[in-house]
Amino acid sequence: MTFADLPSSLKAALAERNYESATPVQAAVLQPEALGRDLVVSAQTGSGKTVAFGLAMAGELLDASGAVRGAPSPLALVIAPTRELALQVSRELAWLYRGAGARIATCVGGMNPSQERKVLRAGATIVVGTPGRLRDHRERGALDLSALAAVVLDEADEMLDMGFREELEEILDATPETRRTLLFSATMPRPIEALARRYQHDALRIATISDQRGHGDIAYQAVTVSPPEIENAVVNLLRFHEAETAILFCATRDNVRHLHATLQERGFAVVALSGEHSQSERNQALQALRDRRARVCVATDVAARGIDLPTLSLVVHVEIPRDAETLQHRSGRTGRAGKKGTAVLIVPFSRRRRVEEMLRRARIEAQWTDVPDREAIKAKDRERLLDVLLRPVEVDEGDSELAERLLAEKSPQEIAAMLVQAHRSKMPEPEDIAANTPEARRAAQQERHRPGFEDVVWFRMDIGRRQNADPRWILPLLCRRGHITRNEIGAIRIGPMETYFQIPQAIAEKFGAAAMRTAGADGDEESILIERSDGGPREAARSHRKGQPSRHEGAVKPHVKAKPFHKGGDKGKHRNAGAAHDQARKPTRKPKHAKPKGK
Repeated sequence: MTFADLPSSLKAALAERNYESATPVQAAVLQPEALGRDLVVSAQTGSGKTVAFGLAMAGELLDASGAVRGAPSPLALVIAPTRELALQVSRELAWLYRGAGARIATCVGGMNPSQERKVLRAGATIVVGTPGRLRDHRERGALDLSALAAVVLDEADEMLDMGFREELEEILDATPETRRTLLFSATMPRPIEALARRYQHDALRIATISDQRGHGDIAYQAVTVSPPEIENAVVNLLRFHEAETAILFCATRDNVRHLHATLQERGFAVVALSGEHSQSERNQALQALRDRRARVCVATDVAARGIDLPTLSLVVHVEIPRDAETLQHRSGRTGRAGKKGTAVLIVPFSRRRRVEEMLRRARIEAQWTDVPDREAIKAKDRERLLDVLLRPVEVDEGDSELAERLLAEKSPQEIAAMLVQAHRSKMPEPEDIAANTPEARRAAQQERHRPGFEDVVWFRMDIGRRQNADPRWILPLLCRRGHITRNEIGAIRIGPMETYFQIPQAIAEKFGAAAMRTAGADGDEESILIERSDGGPREAARSHRKGQPSRHEGAVKPHVKAKPFHKGGDKGKHRNAGAAHDQARKPTRKPKHAKPKGK
């Protein structure tokens, strides 16, 4: 589909940017049945959706001549989850509406709010911002929403994930009932559907994501490795692909910090993004990637949201995404605007089934393969080197003299060999990876057992996730109650209502006796039941499924009161959304356990 029916100012802007035909999402929002209606659009990031909603709201912003309509306050509002995405949207809408005379105001955290208020007072046609900053401006009277004709929620699923529901609802409640609401989201979970029902009227659903694959421009691969070799796998993947820009996803800021330091030591030009970095540090890291001073970015999920790097062609999931939606969001950083990209999942041997199920839910077909080995990387290096060296070059007089002198003293073969060595010396060395064989997988399974924990006894506690059980306070508790050290505690498995943990056979008697002596003493922690178990959580689950009574049934257990993780409710959680998602939550207090009556 072409852009023939658009206002002249928009057609000229698109032609200047060499837009010849509409992408699927752009074509869908321009269909006759979509004009003037509320829209719920399911589209991947990088599919041209910013231009799509820019074109979709043209009817509310422009008059018959293609110029911006006069209004005392903004006509359109675009809300985005992150500063980077808001700035990207602002830049796109600026060139699209420049010929129409539109003024764009950008309101995001990390920028000068006084300057933003000055721009708003001067008059803006379109306001683009993040939920928290937009709410602040509205509450201060700087943002007038009374004349809004269109509201766009970009990547709405991410905004809800980041805890912006309260801000979104407050902003939308302040907008006119007559406004159009355009909701764009890569995924459509239930909270998004609920938001659409509340704030939209007779909305048209548009889905442009393929039913066969999560993203048509992304090639998915999954490599299986032994857990100790994950970092080596990262090194070899980076060396094999030699992407212009690559992003590596980790689950926590600590893991980002560790992998960033490891890759720096190996000689990679790498930057890091996580919740612990300031806005200034984020800007510097992103600029280094855009300037090609860095080629690799190690990031957490939240810190990477809204990043748009045109040269990003490789995404590596160093740690497995928590669900199919996160997998798609991470991978969607590449394969944008018609360009091809590659997404690679690094999968420990024992977690292959979980990843296969995740891929099935996401309707993604991934190629299962081994980590590239040293020989495969060297073969790729040879191809790339030949491609570079065989390109035509312009040689100045000084270079010609140097070449003649070299030829006089060295043979062409020697000069070529030195050139190859000089090229390779700039690259980090590949790692040796163990072969993916049944023997290697068995060895990896054995390595999971720490030395001294070959023969263990399972114990159990009568608290679990529903009572906010957390390893960070379970460990000290077990040390106090059992008179042991942290190094004498093996695996900990936290279930919904109970927790299992391992103690070496050699000290199990001593630990059990100490735990019994300290039970029932004054204090909340001492009322937690700790006892020996016939097996671990798997054995307990099997017994439960078979209907066999466990040795724990009938035991008198103290009542456990669940306590929230944080004091003060959810107020202000959006302020530090990145930090909240980047590291595990810490309880401000331990679960309290009521003492039996009469004591």
